[in-house]
Amino acid sequence: MFTFEKALELYKNEPTKEKLYEASDLLLREMTVGEKIRLLQGHALGVTAKNFLTKGRFYNGEAYPAGGCKRLGIPPVMFTDGPRGIVMGKCTCFPVSMLRGASFDDELEYRIGEVFAEEASALDANLFAGVCINLLRNPMWGRAQETYGEDPCLLGRMGAALTRAMQDNGIIACPKHYALNSIEDLRFSANAIADERTLHEVYLPHFKKCIDAGAMSIMGAYNKVNGTYACENKELLTDILHGKWGFDGFSLSDFFYGIYDAKRSLKAGMDMEMPYLFRYATLSCLLKKGEITEEDINKSAARILRALISTLPKHKKQDKSVILSKEHIALAREAATKGIVLLKNKNKALPLPEGKKIAVVGRYANKRNTGDHGSSNVFSPYAVTPYEGIKNRFGEENVSVYSGSSCKEAMKAAVNCDYIVVCVGSDWLQEGEFLVNLGNVKKKPKGSGGDRADLRIPEEDVTLIRALSTLGKKLIVNIMGGSAYVIKDWIDLADSVVMSFYSGLEGGNALADIISGDVTPAGKLPFTIAGKAEHYPPFLHLGAKDKNIEYGYYHGYTLFDKKGIEPHFPFGFGLSYTDFELECLSCEKDEEKIKIAVNVTNRGDVDGDEVIQVYVGSNSTEKDRPVKVLKGFKRVSVKAGEAVSAEVDVLIDDIRFYNPESGSWELDEGYTVYVGADSKKLTVAGKIVF
Repeated sequence: MFTFEKALELYKNEPTKEKLYEASDLLLREMTVGEKIRLLQGHALGVTAKNFLTKGRFYNGEAYPAGGCKRLGIPPVMFTDGPRGIVMGKCTCFPVSMLRGASFDDELEYRIGEVFAEEASALDANLFAGVCINLLRNPMWGRAQETYGEDPCLLGRMGAALTRAMQDNGIIACPKHYALNSIEDLRFSANAIADERTLHEVYLPHFKKCIDAGAMSIMGAYNKVNGTYACENKELLTDILHGKWGFDGFSLSDFFYGIYDAKRSLKAGMDMEMPYLFRYATLSCLLKKGEITEEDINKSAARILRALISTLPKHKKQDKSVILSKEHIALAREAATKGIVLLKNKNKALPLPEGKKIAVVGRYANKRNTGDHGSSNVFSPYAVTPYEGIKNRFGEENVSVYSGSSCKEAMKAAVNCDYIVVCVGSDWLQEGEFLVNLGNVKKKPKGSGGDRADLRIPEEDVTLIRALSTLGKKLIVNIMGGSAYVIKDWIDLADSVVMSFYSGLEGGNALADIISGDVTPAGKLPFTIAGKAEHYPPFLHLGAKDKNIEYGYYHGYTLFDKKGIEPHFPFGFGLSYTDFELECLSCEKDEEKIKIAVNVTNRGDVDGDEVIQVYVGSNSTEKDRPVKVLKGFKRVSVKAGEAVSAEVDVLIDDIRFYNPESGSWELDEGYTVYVGADSKKLTVAGKIVF
């Protein structure tokens, strides 16, 4: 009898694609039809009921099982969610993906992935569905915090790093939500319409990067794409995923309502329904009726087997003692400091000098605020608030606090202080996974998650900022939230503005690291901040009668460039406590890549990091092309008064444009390569001709 153990041995002796297919095919031949169908089904119903009844948690309190075959020793897929940590148990809550995207540090993201893999393993999971790489099209999107930003290159690099970390450590990486998923309140009914070129150049490249990085699973989305639900979309699941990209792994549905029709989904290429038997409970009946074939079952079952055979041998079971270890907590703090963005620093109000009195006020001054309370929630036993972190750093005797929105109380707390840190923004009630709508379409949202009702911070926060600005103190505004806010109406009142996003269990300490100068800020905006909300692409809100929405080719900085709109803060922007000078030394190409050598000099008196950003623009005047697009980046550390040289590589394949007429990727005759510190502060590095 050919068992799973023998399949592993066959592949281990010769780990090639051919042997992987041979091993899965031999194992498949040993299975009954019923066993193969079971591979395609989630079996979490008992687990969810137990969590709800005994642990006070309904969602993912334990790993969700799917598939498996005891007779042949085939282990089940054991699912855990993400992406700011492992949602099971009480694990280490890292900063949200958007903050990690702001670090522009894929090496750091790989290290974070290693931690995720360890904690997932300790709690018996072997699949991590936390590689969230949906593109941020409009900051209204409630789950923006779960992704890395608005740019396909940034999404691809960060997502690929997390993917490699999981797969290298024997955990099946699962990028999501495939595809065009960036509206939350209408996620079950929105129909995202995109032409072929837009689909391939804007909304899919980052998914392909994760597939190329070794992902062996992928999660479908709830929404429709060009009129067909994503989980029964043959173009996405078969023609592109397995056909054009050569994906060897399996697809699984988004939970509960991802699949509407078992026959349509299976034949389109949706391999596994999660998290429990629902539509795919009818597969045996459909097979008997002849509406599906055993070959349909075999295709999906084989893909699941290939993922298990190729990934699990690298899995090393971890002890639960790794969870919340000192090393994991330290990395969460490091990640937070590296992604916090300094937007404004008038007259060098930051860093705060020693011995000064500091008031920490606002709704989030002393409140745990780590982000969404939906499927991405991580139940860490603690989270350091801004007040706690600043108190830890500057001493309790130097820090006063008022956690609320009363102007009178806030001013009372601040009157005898030299500096005011006011904590504003959003929490899980204003944005996140759509749980219960209790007013998200009103001016002042009171709902439980969902899309934002307004791109401005709440009016009570603005009123507080205005009141505090009259005290004549140095005013530092700390913005907490998932993505961009329109802040032009009040920013002139602040001396400094820091964007700390949702920064995890060590967020308060990380904020203190930044504002004290213990760490020099180097985070860069992973999105464009507009001067006006209407400068962003259209968005669909709850209550919209027409559920169709055009996902155009341009969004974010490419849209601002194309329309000639000046952003309030450009994509890639971020201030430091020091001054960097970037000098392009060379720009050369070979058959595979463009190599850009850059010298980075730290002209200031403190050590710091800078992010070298490389953009490429086509020189074609006959075709519709973006002005420029991010194609490479590298974060470098430079000591005060010193310089370092670094090389940023851009793959030739990454500057090709998709031709929908031929279905191929083609080069234009010439390109301009730009280097700079953000998407507006650029110099020409060179011209490339083909």
